[in-house]
Amino acid sequence: MAAADRGPGVAVPVELRREQHMVCVEYPGVVRDVSKMLQTLGGEEGVSRIYADPTKRLELYFRPKDPYCHPVCANRFGTSSLLLRIKRKMRRQRGAPGTEANPKVTFDIESLGIVSTVYKFQGMSDFQYLAVHTEAGGRHMSMYSKVLMLKPEKEGFFHQELPLYIPPPIFSRLDTPVDYSYRPETQHREGYNNPSVSGENLIGLSRARRPHNAIFVNFEGDEVPEQPLEAAAQTWRKVCTNPVDHKVEEELRKLFEIRPIWSRNAVKANISVHPDKLKVLLPFMAYYMITGPWRSLWIRFGYDPRKHPDAKIYQVLDFRIRCGMKYGYAPSDMPVKAKRSTYNYSLPITVKKTTSQLATMHDLKQGLDPSGSASARKSASNKYKLKDSVYIFREGALPPYRQMFYQFCDLNVDELQKIIHRNDGAESLCTERDGWCLPKTSDDLRDMMSLMIRHTIRSKRPDRPPGAEGLWLRPATAGVGAPRSRRRDTHGLSFGPALFSSPAKADGGKEQLTCESGDEEDEEEEEEDEEEEEEEEEEEEEGEEDFKPSDGSENEMETEILDYV
Repeated sequence: MAAADRGPGVAVPVELRREQHMVCVEYPGVVRDVSKMLQTLGGEEGVSRIYADPTKRLELYFRPKDPYCHPVCANRFGTSSLLLRIKRKMRRQRGAPGTEANPKVTFDIESLGIVSTVYKFQGMSDFQYLAVHTEAGGRHMSMYSKVLMLKPEKEGFFHQELPLYIPPPIFSRLDTPVDYSYRPETQHREGYNNPSVSGENLIGLSRARRPHNAIFVNFEGDEVPEQPLEAAAQTWRKVCTNPVDHKVEEELRKLFEIRPIWSRNAVKANISVHPDKLKVLLPFMAYYMITGPWRSLWIRFGYDPRKHPDAKIYQVLDFRIRCGMKYGYAPSDMPVKAKRSTYNYSLPITVKKTTSQLATMHDLKQGLDPSGSASARKSASNKYKLKDSVYIFREGALPPYRQMFYQFCDLNVDELQKIIHRNDGAESLCTERDGWCLPKTSDDLRDMMSLMIRHTIRSKRPDRPPGAEGLWLRPATAGVGAPRSRRRDTHGLSFGPALFSSPAKADGGKEQLTCESGDEEDEEEEEEDEEEEEEEEEEEEEGEEDFKPSDGSENEMETEILDYV
């Protein structure tokens, strides 16, 4: 649109291009070369990647080829603006001889698009450290060619004499100025004495403990409890408010009659119970072992596995999927996704105000809705039940998580059971590491299970050779037998995957695969991470019906001690 001879304050109609959406970057500099300017922002690909994630900040590197360059960051804001192209045209008109020329000025206004997002560099620029050495005469010498290895170098490159150049290990993560109220240290005041080291003067290392009145027993303990605490019984009676709760109590009591030792995941695979109610019910039925071969397991009151050699089939096995080239496949080939990875770890680089948290409500009654419909009864029957793959290991099926806690009786492979029962009838001493089994039994089980998982992963690759599905290596400690077996306990009972579950397909025929993974090392020592357990239980309440490998699981670490203290 052209606007000619219009005075100030006169409106000019402009045609908008609503289909053209623009992104504005308030660049902190004078742009003379657009291509070089884009390089400082990471190129068009880098800008597009940052724009695709609203939580990311746009980084500007003043020296894009310098790996030691520290960027300045731009914050993202929403806006309602227009991008206009205005052209000012001037035409000189020749008048009568002797008179000055009267130029005619016109403006052409064109709308290029609508700007909905703008990036503003509002933070302060941090210090920049250059790989430059100042010689005695004041001459500056660049060390980039001697510090950066841009191509394969010989051994002499690493032994050359260079001045000391140590960049800072970390820069400030916050670039906005904040008010800091300087106050004197309490310890520096006159007459101050350090308080005594006691519980009330120590800052807690984790969340507040929740009283569920569970009884904890160490492997070195003398006696095991015969009955629950009175407080645990009273708590369960208060929560047990409907017939569904009484049914769950009877089912759990029957489980402990059939098998005296259970893991929490095994219980949840056989009984549909709300996680919060299970925290109250388990201390009412069993005590918790925190060390030894039955650690992180719930044991029936009055039963001491340290006195019964046949209790070795209930011992726990901390199994972690081995990942790395030395095990035959790269981390990217691992189909079981890691819960977290150091490669995706980042810290916030800006200060954000805390947002209000929405209140959530959980129905702990598990009874019928006011209408008493049959659909409510059906949904409540299996709402919280897990699939049996969370505690049963089968040949040919991948574990749902990279770290699993299995009981020996739940390893449904004949070769594994032969390793466990190598010393049947010759058990003489129960040790804290191996229990009633022979030394290194857990190591032998892990080795054979890792071979099975390696075979399963290779068989699912698209480029596997024909007939490779039937091949896998067996260690010398294992015998030859059927690929699967039903698990049996010492009472002579043989039972399937779940005692109280409805008929369903076994997980052995399903491919529970995902395509992302992180790099994790195989570790043999045991861990206890109560905070992770709490996070995983919260995630589990939302997604237990469709059990698939995901970012996290309550089975990542099963030592939920703080939930019951």
